[in-house]
Amino acid sequence: MIDLGPLDLSPLNAAALAFFMVCWLFYQPLLNLLSRRGRAVINTDLTVVRGAWMHNMTRRESRLLDGQLLAQTLSSSSFFASSNLILIAAAASVLFGGQTSFRNVSSLVVVKTSSRVLFEAQIALVLLTLARGLLDFIWGIRQLNYVLAAIGATPEGADDATHHAFGDVAGRLLNPALHSVNSGVRGYYFALAAAAWLFGPVTFLAATAGAVSLLIWRQRRSSAAGAIADLRRLLETTSEK
Repeated sequence: MIDLGPLDLSPLNAAALAFFMVCWLFYQPLLNLLSRRGRAVINTDLTVVRGAWMHNMTRRESRLLDGQLLAQTLSSSSFFASSNLILIAAAASVLFGGQTSFRNVSSLVVVKTSSRVLFEAQIALVLLTLARGLLDFIWGIRQLNYVLAAIGATPEGADDATHHAFGDVAGRLLNPALHSVNSGVRGYYFALAAAAWLFGPVTFLAATAGAVSLLIWRQRRSSAAGAIADLRRLLETTSEK
C-alpha cells in the first residue's frame, strides 16, 4: 500500500478552511442581507436596470440590438466557461498525478504542505471551487438562451399591458441568468483564495479575507457601483413621471 501520510490538519489549517467555507458558501446571503438593510450593491441595482431594459425591449420595433447585446453576453460567458474547464483539467491532472505531482510541488520552498493527503486536499478545494463556477456558467448560458427565446416571442404592436407583462417575464429570466454568470466569475476569486492554501494557512486566511473584501468593495464602493446606483435612481425617477 502507498503511504499517503497523515492529513495533519492543524488547528490553524482547520480554522482557515472553516473561514473559507463560510465566506464561499455564504457570500451571496451576505449580499442579500446588505440589500435588505437598504445598502446599495451592484447586483441589487442591476436587477432594476435589467428589468427596465426588458420593458424597453418590448416597445422597440426592431429588437436586433437586444439580441446582439445578449449574444455578446453569451459569447463572454462561453469564453469564461471554456477557460474554467481548462483550469479544472489542469487542477485534476495535478490531483491525480499521484506521488510525482506531490514531490514536484512540495520541492518548492514557498509551498507549505506536510503530506500528500494535505496536498491533495488543497488541490481538491481549488478543483471544487472551479467546478461550482463551471456549473454556474453552464446554467447561466442555458438561461440566456431562454431570454433570447422570450425576446423572439414578444409580440410587436401590442397594447401597453401586454408589453408590460412580456417585459416582466423577460426580466425574470434575464436577472437569474446573469446572476448565475456573475456567480461563475466570482468563483475565480475564491479559486485563487483556495490556491493560496498551498502557501500556508496564514496566507490562506489572508487571501480569503482579501477576496471577500475586494468583492464587497466592488459591489458597494467602486465607481461602477456608484454609477449603477445613479442609473437605478434615474430609471425609477423616470418611471414615476
